[in-house]
Amino acid sequence: MKIVVATHNEGKLTEIRNILAEQLGGRAEGIELVSAGQLGLPDPVEDGTTFQDNALLKARFVAAQTDLPAIADDSGLIVDVMGNAPGILSARWSGTHGDDAANNRLLLAQIADIPDDARTARFRCAAALVVPVTDDGDGLGEFHETVAVGEMAGQIVHAPHGANGFGYDPIFMPDDQPERAQADGELLTSAEMTPEEKNAISHRGKALRALMPAVEAIL
Repeated sequence: MKIVVATHNEGKLTEIRNILAEQLGGRAEGIELVSAGQLGLPDPVEDGTTFQDNALLKARFVAAQTDLPAIADDSGLIVDVMGNAPGILSARWSGTHGDDAANNRLLLAQIADIPDDARTARFRCAAALVVPVTDDGDGLGEFHETVAVGEMAGQIVHAPHGANGFGYDPIFMPDDQPERAQADGELLTSAEMTPEEKNAISHRGKALRALMPAVEAIL
C-alpha cells in the first residue's frame, strides 16, 4: 500500500518509517511512503485556526490530488503565560515564516521578566490520516478521517542552548529528560538532545504513534 505524506521535508518520512516499524513490525514492510514533494505537489494554504484543522486540510489536499491515503501533521509551541501563543503562528511569530532565530529572540524578549516557575510551555502536534472512500467524478469525493494529538510539556529557558533540532528547540527544556541528563543532574533543551532522545518523547512522535492503529486498519 502506498501512503503519501503531506510534506516537502524528507526527514519526516524517515521518522514515520521508523514509527511504522516500531508499532507494526513486519506489517510495515507492506507500506510504501512517498512525500508530496516527491510527487511535485504544492503546499496548500494553511488557513485553519487549530493544529487539527491545518493537519486535516493538508492531508485532504494530498488525498484528493492523488486518490491515495495521506498523512499530514501540524505543530507548534504553546506558552501558557502568553495565552497559548504563538500556537499555530509559531513558524512565523516574528513576521517571517521559518526565521527560527528571529522567532526565538522575539519570544524570549516577550517573557524576559517572567520567573522560571511561570515559563511553562508545551509543544503540540496534530497528525491526520485521510483515506479516500468514494469519488463522485468531480474531485469532491468523500474521505475517512482520523486525527491524533500529542504533546511534549516543558518550560522556556532564558537563552538558547544546543545546536540540534530546529524551531524553538534551543529555548525549550522538556520535562521528560533522557537518562544521561537525569544521571548528570543537568537538564537539556530539545536542541541539546540527540535525534533519538528527542523523537522518543516528542509531540510529533506521540501523535504519529497514536495514529498507527488507524493506519493498521487500512492495511
